[in-house]
Amino acid sequence: MSMDVRIQKQLGAFRLQVSFQTHGGILGLLGASGSGKSKTLQCITGIEKPDQGCISVNGRVFFDSEKNIDLPVQERRVGCLFQNYALFPNMTVEDNIACGVRRVCSAARRRDIVGTMMERMRLTGLNRQKPAQLSGGQQQRVALARILVNEPDILLLDEPFSALDSYLKEQVMTELDNLLAQFRKDVVIVTHSRDEAYQLCDSIAILAQGNLEVIGEKKRIFADPQTPAAAVLTGCKNIVAARRAGPCAVYVPDWNIILDAGQPVDDAVCAIGVRAHCFHEQTKENAFPVQIVEEIEQPFEWIVKFRYAVQPRETVPVWWRFAKMIRPEAMPSRLGVKPADILLLHENTPRR
Repeated sequence: MSMDVRIQKQLGAFRLQVSFQTHGGILGLLGASGSGKSKTLQCITGIEKPDQGCISVNGRVFFDSEKNIDLPVQERRVGCLFQNYALFPNMTVEDNIACGVRRVCSAARRRDIVGTMMERMRLTGLNRQKPAQLSGGQQQRVALARILVNEPDILLLDEPFSALDSYLKEQVMTELDNLLAQFRKDVVIVTHSRDEAYQLCDSIAILAQGNLEVIGEKKRIFADPQTPAAAVLTGCKNIVAARRAGPCAVYVPDWNIILDAGQPVDDAVCAIGVRAHCFHEQTKENAFPVQIVEEIEQPFEWIVKFRYAVQPRETVPVWWRFAKMIRPEAMPSRLGVKPADILLLHENTPRR
């Protein structure tokens, strides 16, 4: 299984320019609102037409501007799950799923196909129910069943949890994770949530302002996001301009300190990132005096904002997070961060 997407499209002042390849598994398109995630999906499905480029799935060309190829939506064999699932409210579960059977077959064969899919999707016994009578997870399974009965070559999911309340999201996400494991073809999930991307996807492509920032295996992306935009989207709270100060050192003007990065630093480094949970009182490396600015209590953790003692007061405080159970009796006067926990960030340099 493989997918090759290399497209450009101008939309007013917004320019979409993405290029990536997949070789099976689940790819997450992670980005903020307006970054071009959903527009990329629409180009793959055929709802939108790129200005130039090419799109192919398993060697089958969907679009090629140079060869003047542009397959209609119905010929691309793409299954797309939208944000609101798009179920027909006045139709039963069984009839909703039957709508997805596009092949020509007898009524008896159609019932067999629907019944088999309902069993596979754990919907047995709900065939006469209507969407309003189902839970959020059941509605999602019905929508997926309607897509899968048509045996698509690729499955695209556009913000599949945005319509769910937060308390349902984790349960439904686990259910979807199990279902996707049975779909042994390419899957692309659009999301703005780092947690959804990390739990469901094998690899992640990060989009920002229409451009592909980085793409790669999910653990590698989180460990080394490479660019400031990618670091933000993977949840890093402390991202600050920096420059090379030695073979393995960076100077951070806003913090007015030099940090040991523990690895070679090149001149292209424009910023660093330090995740909020990476500061520790016991860490001796990169330890400096700090002044606590604010303490914010949350249900299961504390957020503490601090400035370094030499940090200018007009600069943004640094974020530090830790679990409630390890709160010290008194706030520390020094905090350190291990060199391995310093993210070296560059301008946009897409890589796998």
